[in-house]
Amino acid sequence: MKKTLIALAVVGASGAAMAQSSVTLYGVADAGIGKIKSGSPAGNDATNKVQFSSGSLMTNGNSRIGVRGVEDLGGGLKAGFNFESGLDLDDGGTLGSGGGFWGRNANLWLGGNWGTFKLGRSLNPSFYGAAAWELTGMANYSVIGNTYGFPGGGPRNNSQLSYKTPDFGGLSAEVAYVMKDDNVVAGVPSAKWDLNVIYANGPVGVGLSANKTKGDKTNFALGGKYTFGSFTLAAAYLSAHPVATVKRNGFALGGTAAFGAFSLTLDVTRDTKNEISGRKYTNGLLEAKYALSKRTFVYGAFLRMDGNNNYGLGVRHNF
Repeated sequence: MKKTLIALAVVGASGAAMAQSSVTLYGVADAGIGKIKSGSPAGNDATNKVQFSSGSLMTNGNSRIGVRGVEDLGGGLKAGFNFESGLDLDDGGTLGSGGGFWGRNANLWLGGNWGTFKLGRSLNPSFYGAAAWELTGMANYSVIGNTYGFPGGGPRNNSQLSYKTPDFGGLSAEVAYVMKDDNVVAGVPSAKWDLNVIYANGPVGVGLSANKTKGDKTNFALGGKYTFGSFTLAAAYLSAHPVATVKRNGFALGGTAAFGAFSLTLDVTRDTKNEISGRKYTNGLLEAKYALSKRTFVYGAFLRMDGNNNYGLGVRHNF
């Protein structure tokens, strides 16, 4: 009888714990074929020859596997974490996205009605600010991301401390800070701040992104999109300093037409200043996607990037 009562107590305690917390395994498998001349995140597919493509410039995204969890602490307070690792489907290797094994995400957070405080490696506020209006879902072949760097400071920060406000009818903001000893640039400790302001409500999406590393100029982007019926139009202005104080500024204009499972996107950027090469480029992306299900789609993309032509065909599955 005593053992039965103990067993029932253990089961009850376990059930309570499971009701208050959850852990989710998720990921993406994305691969195809492509011809790449301009370069790629993986660094091994830019041969200007048609070949298998994974985690490169002309795949929609990087394959990855991740685990995230959340615990209800009571009183509206929650704690959570997110660890995420990139995978190269060429050979099963790791794609760190600029970091180590968990290079895509390695962070924990506390949140409630007052907002969310996050600590660790994560996508930064500037990335989310641009994602509010960018038409491809920030794909690897995004002409915005490749021309102006998501914008300027790259998509992720190490050792990031960030605070995100609650959503006020579609309006939200996030600010992040990296202390100088956690951000050493060319051997020099350099603090960094990063922020966004986003309005996303119904057919309208607007995002302001800004970030600055001490000693460098401020990177910023302001863009918006509007959806009406089967069509979405987007426009933006961006100012990036991907190489110290060297500037690249420009405009972006694009649109998406969606007809059932099929969508077609055209996105164009035009430099107003390019101190990197000294030449102003007009870059463009043409993307076609067809959804096979809610989680799987095939895609084709052509990217004109700084005078180089790149193209790819692939399939992406989210799980």
